[in-house]
Amino acid sequence: MVRRYGHFDTAEDATQEALIAAATTWSAEGRPDNPLAWLITVASRRLTDLLRSEQARRRRQEAVDQWTLPAERVALGADEHANATDDTLILLFMCCHPSLSPASQIALTLRAVGGLSTLEIARAFLVPEATMTRRVTRAKQTIKDSHIPFRLPASTDFGERLAAVLHVLYLVFNEGYAATGGASLYRTDLSSEAIRLCRMLRQLLPDDAEVTGLLALMLLTDARRAARAGPGGELIQMAEQDRSLWNAAFIREGVELVTRALQQGQPGQYQIQAAIAAVHDEAPNAAETDWAQIVALYEVLLGAGTNPVVQLNYAVAVGMARGPVAGLAVIDALSTDARIADDYRLYSVRAHLLEMSGDLAGARETYQAAAQRAPNLSHQRHLNGRAARIARLDRRMR
Repeated sequence: MVRRYGHFDTAEDATQEALIAAATTWSAEGRPDNPLAWLITVASRRLTDLLRSEQARRRRQEAVDQWTLPAERVALGADEHANATDDTLILLFMCCHPSLSPASQIALTLRAVGGLSTLEIARAFLVPEATMTRRVTRAKQTIKDSHIPFRLPASTDFGERLAAVLHVLYLVFNEGYAATGGASLYRTDLSSEAIRLCRMLRQLLPDDAEVTGLLALMLLTDARRAARAGPGGELIQMAEQDRSLWNAAFIREGVELVTRALQQGQPGQYQIQAAIAAVHDEAPNAAETDWAQIVALYEVLLGAGTNPVVQLNYAVAVGMARGPVAGLAVIDALSTDARIADDYRLYSVRAHLLEMSGDLAGARETYQAAAQRAPNLSHQRHLNGRAARIARLDRRMR
């Protein structure tokens, strides 16, 4: 819709209304022979209606009156299907335009391309939902006022947008792998879409080590998905997962990709994270995980900049490699960071390290505090279950 008619915000509204119409109409009348053509036609008509309803837009009204949807485009042959696929990548780069601040680039793309809610985006940025709402609204207005053409940037302009594009894909994947809210542990649609888009991006930039590293990271992480949840959807921690369920093909491809990327001698954050994931995936069991190597890799990653989530993962690695007391010292230092001080993940890691140290009462209380803060029902059940298990163990010991 943006490619055909422009008007970014209005095209988004029209597309959403077409999807609503499909949800109600198709269930009663059946799915049309060409669903994509149906959606584009309905969205085009609705976009025309939306523009006509605006006041004081005579020039736009005149343009709208000339709009038609050519019959050959409605048919949507193979070329049009290819355009529809390419449009997602183009929209990704369009949202990551340098006229927007880096934070706005990422927030808008997560909303328009990733389909994340404002709450989900706010969680990814560790900011209040109201703050993110204002940010997304301003970004849409900037896109609207800039008249940015809908096309891939010139090759000379890729560099200034690529970092934001990679960050967006990383955040979309993370939301799919560990959903913010709802009853499900993950959202396969988001993680699969992030992997698909990253594959497309790598076809466009096959020699970029960070693009390759990000794809490797996604594959190595997603390889564990089938083992992460039990029959009832309950979370299973990595140490307790059935590793025979891990996707061996994804692991082989991911290891090959990260090895190839690191050999280029330009290590970046996604390559290093992929290397950490590879250490986990290649361990035959949890006990044989090379935690010392993981600690070293996290220290390289932290050397490139402070990120509270990376520091939190580092605390886990330190606790496993050097003992829970050392891990808790990292957590204590991190607790002063307002971005994550009240996050359930920090409480969950602290509880785990307290449990390792033998402080069962402190671990139970902290698991309960983590459950109270967790937005996802699956995580809440898991954390409350850990607290209940420790309570039973504590009673037996007494």
